Amino acid sequence: MSSEARNILVVSHTGRSDSLEAAVQVVAQILEAGAVPVVQRDERDEICASASGLASERLAVLHEDVSPADLELVIVLGGDGTILRAAEIVRGFSAPILGVNLGHVGFLAESERDDLADAVHRVIARDYLVEERMTLSVRVKRDSEVVFETWALNEATVEKASRERMLEVVIEVDGRPLSSFGCDGVVVSTPTGSTAYAFSAGGPVIWPSVEAITMVPLSAHALFARPIVVGPDSSLAIEVLKRTDATGVLWCDGRRTHNLEPGARVVVRRSSVPVRLARLHESPFTDRLVQKFHLPVSGWRGPAPRD
Repeated sequence: MSSEARNILVVSHTGRSDSLEAAVQVVAQILEAGAVPVVQRDERDEICASASGLASERLAVLHEDVSPADLELVIVLGGDGTILRAAEIVRGFSAPILGVNLGHVGFLAESERDDLADAVHRVIARDYLVEERMTLSVRVKRDSEVVFETWALNEATVEKASRERMLEVVIEVDGRPLSSFGCDGVVVSTPTGSTAYAFSAGGPVIWPSVEAITMVPLSAHALFARPIVVGPDSSLAIEVLKRTDATGVLWCDGRRTHNLEPGARVVVRRSSVPVRLARLHESPFTDRLVQKFHLPVSGWRGPAPRD
């Protein structure tokens, strides 16, 4: 495919009928507009089988026909998990991601299923804004050696590996120890991930415009084990102590994992590579919270004149 073509990647959960139907609709609309629909090889046959008369040759395959560097945009059909998978696919490239929610909450999604045709039309017309979200750089060290390295858009979580044994950790901020305790785990989150796992664990909601990193202990047996929020240039570390033989496991966005033996040290910093999200609406984040969490706002009469 020519690098001058308008290559639009479609990422869907083809194992679900509603997502597959949506993918067929989006591919047809992209073709009608004269752009190139790009899919992953394992999804192409399923999409073509569901669309009568659609030849597989009309769909470009990512990494074979089109490089991620030549993508204009990514349309994601599914929930937040599918959007996280798409962010992994185009990590380090410039294509923004537009999520269409087919899941439950779909906090990262910009549009809903009923607005799918309009969303694709806006993509074709290049009628959208691009918002950059900070991500985390995550390293696992043994002594001074880096044994595993990855990243996260939502959160990096250190959890106990066995149900019956508590994990003993010491947490550190900017090279200084803060506290040690037994716990079920520790969540380190971006503002984007503050409404995901960290929120469920009792962490604060952080507006996307705030550049910060939060750390939330999980069921900690300690007097001082409250969520903390630090600046974007801070470094956070979680070390699995050798007090017991308990082991841990690192999860990043629920997708990338690494086992942690006693003595392992997880160091989390801000990554220099953000995730780019396409936005169709300039609605305040407050409105998104109200909509996604169905928050009660009845009785609100608007801000007072002095506000």
